[in-house]
Amino acid sequence: MNQAYQVKLDAFEGPLDLLLHLINQYEIDIYDIPMAEITEQYMRYIHTMQHLELDIASEYLVMAATLIAIKSNMLLPKQEVFEDTDDYEEDPREELMQRLIEYRKYKNVAERLKEKDMNTNQIFTRAPVVFEAFSEQKRPMEKGNISIYDMLGALGRMFERKKWNEPLDTKIERSEIPIEQRMEDILQSVKKEKDGVSFDQLFPYYSRSHIVITFMALLELMKDHKVYCKQTTHFDSLYVFCMEE
Repeated sequence: MNQAYQVKLDAFEGPLDLLLHLINQYEIDIYDIPMAEITEQYMRYIHTMQHLELDIASEYLVMAATLIAIKSNMLLPKQEVFEDTDDYEEDPREELMQRLIEYRKYKNVAERLKEKDMNTNQIFTRAPVVFEAFSEQKRPMEKGNISIYDMLGALGRMFERKKWNEPLDTKIERSEIPIEQRMEDILQSVKKEKDGVSFDQLFPYYSRSHIVITFMALLELMKDHKVYCKQTTHFDSLYVFCMEE
């Protein structure tokens, strides 16, 4: 594995955040989690991170092992419980379910507090001013509805589509691409398209270095509020738009 392109992202909030994202995306009942499905989807994200040579925190791998263990436990034949006994067989998913419920509760509270804080920061007091010169109303700045996990999911699906087009014999050429240059290239491409640029269009070259740099450049542009991503429905294509001035 080429360590030259290994990067670390601080955008990931932890394995429980990823699991909660999958539960919302696939409309899964948090009180009755289908372990086979959730484990498969979780591992797809882990494999995508590994494909990008992202520096995955150990807690993600620990959760992967936990999911596999729970899935395996549920495949074991259940012991027969007689009515006249007090034996109770605990659901292997119980602890995970409680952790997710607690995490979701605190995450929702944190988001409400953050929203309240942002609204408070928009309150200013001053003497009355005539705003006739500013009567023309400007459209508010657009905001995307995409998380880091939506982008990883789109990247994983792109890998699945493009791997069939890979030639059997390839010559690997290392190409040093400054992230600032890639950010400028993406920004110029997005500015030209009022209807947005498809996420896949930003990855014309199927090389690890180009994909990693492009992905990082896109995250930096979103962090700087220069572009945003939108998705109509779950699993639909992502589109990148230029943030309005």
